[in-house]
This record gives sequence, C-alpha cells and structure tokens, in this order.
Amino acid sequence: MTRWCSPRLLVVLSWLACALVAAGVLLLVCFLVVRGGHLLRSELLFGHVPPVDAVFGGQPVFQGIWPALVGTLWLVVGAAAMAIPVGLLAGVHLAESGRGGRLDALIRLGVDLLAGVPSIIMGLFGFGLILMLRRTLLPDANTSLLLAMICLALLVLPYVVKTTEAALAGLPPSLQVSGPALGLTRWQALLHIKLPAARGGILGGVILAVGRIAEDTAVILMTGVAANTGLPGSLTGKFQALPFDIYYLAAEYQGPADLERAFGTALTLLLFTGSLLVLARVVHRKLELQEGRDS
Repeated sequence: MTRWCSPRLLVVLSWLACALVAAGVLLLVCFLVVRGGHLLRSELLFGHVPPVDAVFGGQPVFQGIWPALVGTLWLVVGAAAMAIPVGLLAGVHLAESGRGGRLDALIRLGVDLLAGVPSIIMGLFGFGLILMLRRTLLPDANTSLLLAMICLALLVLPYVVKTTEAALAGLPPSLQVSGPALGLTRWQALLHIKLPAARGGILGGVILAVGRIAEDTAVILMTGVAANTGLPGSLTGKFQALPFDIYYLAAEYQGPADLERAFGTALTLLLFTGSLLVLARVVHRKLELQEGRDS
C-alpha cells in the first residue's frame, strides 16, 4: 500500500505546487492590470511631450517613463552583449574540456563565487571600483551607465555559463559520438551538431540572464541610476531605468497619482520582459523550422 500511495502522493503534491505557483503569478498579473492597466497610454510614456519629439530627443520627458524604458533597453543590450559571449565560451570550454585541470577548477570556482554574490554586493563592488579609480588612475571617474552594464554582466554571467555547460553535457550519447563517426573534427562537431542540439537549453539561460538584467534594482542603485535625468546621453553618464523608477515612485510618492504611475510602470516592466521572452521563443521556433527544412 505504501509503495502505491507514495508516488501518487508525490504526483498530487507536485501538481498542487505547480498550481500554487501559477495562481500566484496570475494573481500578481491581475493585480497589476487592475491597478495600472488603465494607465497604459501615451501619457504614461511621454507625459505631455509629443511622442515624435520624445522619441527623437526633441524635447526632454520628465513626466513619463520613456527615458527609463530606453535606459532599461540600453542596460539589457549592453550587459547581455558583455555576458552572453563570455558565458557561452566558458560554458563550452567546461563542457568540452572534461572535468579535470587547474584552469577548469579555477573557472568553476569563479563562476560559483559569482553565482553566490548578492546583487547589492555587486553594486557595492562597482561603487568601490569607482572610488579606487578616483584615487589612482582616473580622478574624474564616476558611476555611469557603462559601470552598471559591467556589474550586471558579472551578475548574470553564471546563468549563461551553467546553462550552456548543462545543455551540452546533457546531450544524448549518440550525439556525443556522432561527430567523430562522421569524420568531423572536435570543433566541427561542436558547431554543426552539439550547439544546434543544445540551443534550447542555452536559450533558456540567456532568457534568464536578460530577465535578471531588466529587473535588477540593487546593482543600478549603486552604479549610476538617477531620477529625472532624461535619455541616456552617453555610456559615461547617468541614466534612468524602470526598476528604479518603480522603487522611487513607490517610496517617494506624493499622492494617489504617483502611486498609480508606479503600478503602471511595474506593468510596463512586466510587458517589456514578457516581450523579450516572446521574442526569444519566436527566434527559437524559427531556428527549429529552418533546421527542419534544411534537413
């Protein structure tokens, strides 16, 4: 009886846990839609500035979240451009080079240490780096968009490394030996067989990293984000970002209108990250279809 009931009980508990998670997410989304859905119009993005002037920088936007949306997009693109190539190469190296060697052990130690660093500590690292540069090489060094990109790239780097290594290591044994059986070199087998077969798992790590970049507040709080700075002028200047705008409005709101704007900003951030997820899935699906037609 016990042997029959235990697996059934585990299945029921697993489904219950999944249902609770889904219900929690649905409740959160419905709450944001109710509180901020009615604000999803041009005034939330651009305030009273004409949209064309706001998009092309003709007039500064101080009553909308357009500068924060653009700053968040800059953060995502810049940090992802730094973290993803390095993470892919490190993950491929760890998966292909075996389990031994001092270099592998050093890389794994560094990745594990980065994975355990809280975001606020990463922000303090960036701030401390600026203080050190001021006292040594660059007296005019200051927190900036570039510094925030670097710190966020370091923060999400372990996601890309770990998922790339796991995706390649989890391939079926038949794929692992198909390259040599076809007369391909090690790197030809990696490029033409292993990476295409593992791209689903790799893409999952990339999506996780991009989502973490877009939503993190603690890192940017210490590395250059500010309120009402307008569109990012350069990589060395201050910037706005949606997570900080939510934090700032929720903490410093002066009335119901400001609080409602915080809910609208939170819903915008949710739609932004959701759009990135949908875009990644569409790209993945198109790659799968293309591979099917080619085969």
